[in-house]
Parts: sequence; structure tokens; C-alpha cells
Amino acid sequence: MLTLLGLLAATGPAAAQQGSIGPSLWQDYTSRFLDASGRIVDNANGGISHSEGQGYGLLLAFFANSPSDFEQIWSFTQTELMIRNDGLTAWKWDPGAQPHVTDVNNASDGDLLIAYALAMAGAAWEREDYLASAAALARAILDNVVVESGGRVLLLPAAEGFDAGERTDGPVINPSYWIFESFPIMAILAPSDRWSRLQQDGLALIAQMQFGPRQLPAEWVSLARQPKPAEGFAAEFGYNAIRIPLYLLRASLEHIELARRMLQAMTIDGTPAIIDLSSGQAKERLEDPGYQFVNHILACVSEGRAVPVTARELTSQLYYPATLHLLGLAYIMEKHPSCL
Repeated sequence: MLTLLGLLAATGPAAAQQGSIGPSLWQDYTSRFLDASGRIVDNANGGISHSEGQGYGLLLAFFANSPSDFEQIWSFTQTELMIRNDGLTAWKWDPGAQPHVTDVNNASDGDLLIAYALAMAGAAWEREDYLASAAALARAILDNVVVESGGRVLLLPAAEGFDAGERTDGPVINPSYWIFESFPIMAILAPSDRWSRLQQDGLALIAQMQFGPRQLPAEWVSLARQPKPAEGFAAEFGYNAIRIPLYLLRASLEHIELARRMLQAMTIDGTPAIIDLSSGQAKERLEDPGYQFVNHILACVSEGRAVPVTARELTSQLYYPATLHLLGLAYIMEKHPSCL
């Protein structure tokens, strides 16, 4: 049986991140992306909201030590997105559609982020209701999207549409959905050895998936046989994949060499880029400071270089790079404050 004491003991290092985002940074973020209803607005994607954004919003609200904003975001998430009968979260909410949920399939990264944030907030703020919701969601993730295939434990991107019986090249995974820092917490919420195996197999796959001249993972990967870019998706290292090095560093410095290799391969003339895997050429250079912040993290933790003063403020005007920027800043503030 899950106990608050046990969760508190296990999440001590994670819970220490409470307050790692300062009030001014959080105010900048919420003024741009948090709607009065409690939804995080993806302003580069037609103003929709999604489970990923709600999960990020909850996590950042916890890092900002803002229980009121956390409760507002959770209320919207619980009311508007938790409408499936399997305990997972519908991934897409469109303000211009009726009904607003236009796709009831889930997105596994959003579910993980939501469960992880609920667990940490529940432990730190002694909210048994958050802990109970976190445990229920973790169990739903384990039961519906954590699968065994080909001797590996995998995280399907969603409950429908990606497994071996649903695609000729299935199972298909998205390596950027592996949120490594969350797996030890999931193992407490929904005990199973599959969580540790999921972590180990995910790390091994990311190290193995070296496609094209730059030897980068594809955003969508078929594991029907040997890993290869999945059919029907662009063979690219894309927007989703940009966050993999950040997840690796946030989880543990043990993964720094893998993160370094990926960052070097995805960076052209000092700027991260969307990479065409077949040619190794940049499809789009990502000049936004939020995308570039992971390079500053690596320079900090591996070379002792201070994060530039200009990179310490939240200047990104778009939801996704701004979110990655704050996740990176929270990590630096909590783990490597000497870099600031």
C-alpha cells in the first residue's frame, strides 16, 4: 500500500526542486501560456491544449512552489481530459471545436508528466488526493502502454495505434516520450520491475538508434526488426527529439556522454536544428533561446562555464521552447547553482 512517508523518502531529491523556479520566471510563463481556465495554451499550435502541456504546467507549478496554480491546472486536466474509461488522459483539447476533445487517444508522455507532478506535489504538500490520483494514473500507464516486445520493455506512444498488431512495422515508439526521471517514482506509485527495465531498455535503445550521417535517433522508430525510422513519419530528428538530451541530464549525470553526443550531432554552427536523417542536413535551425539552453547546461556541468546572463531570463514567446527553458533552469538552479 502506498504510504505518504514512503513516497516522501523516495522523492526527497526530486521534491528538493520545489522552489527551483523563481516567482518572476513563473509569472512570465503563466502570463504567456496559462489560461484562466487552467489550461496551458500551445500558442504555436493553433492555441490548443494537450496532456503534455498540462503535465509540464503541473511540473513547473510544483517547481515554482505555487499550489494555487497547480490546483488550477490540475482541475482543468481532471475535468476536461480525464474522460477515458481506462484511467489515461485524452491528449488533445481544441478551443475551437465542439466537443473540445477532438482525439480521445492518450499521449504517454503527457500521462507520465501528470503522474510525476502529482506524486511530487502530493508528497511535498501532503495532499493525499494528489497521491491517489498519481497512483491510479501510474497503474493505468503500466497496464495500457508499458509492453514487452522482442525481449524489451517499451513505452508505446499511446494506447491505440502503435503496437505490433496495429501496424505492419509495429511496435513503433517515440524515444522522446521516455521521461527517465519519472520512472523511479512510477515504481513506487505502481510497483513493478517493468519500470526499471523500461528505463534500462530506453537508454539502450537511444544509444543504439544512430541513423544517418549524424547518427541521431528518429522521432518515430519501428522496432518490428532492427530499429529504423517508422513508416509514414518524416525520417528526422525533430521537435520532440530536441528534449531527449534534457531528459537525460535531468535524470542523471551518468548519461552525460550520451547527451553530449546527441547535442553535438544536433547542433550546427552552435545552433540546435531539425535534422534530416538521410542527408544529415538541417531542415530548420532553432534559434529560440529555449532550444539552445540545453547546450548551456552541458557547458555548465561538463566544463564549469557559467550560464550567460542573457540566458537566465525567459525570453521565449512560444510554449514549447519556453517550457524546455524553464525545465533546464529548474535543473540548474537545483543541481548546479554555481553555474548561475
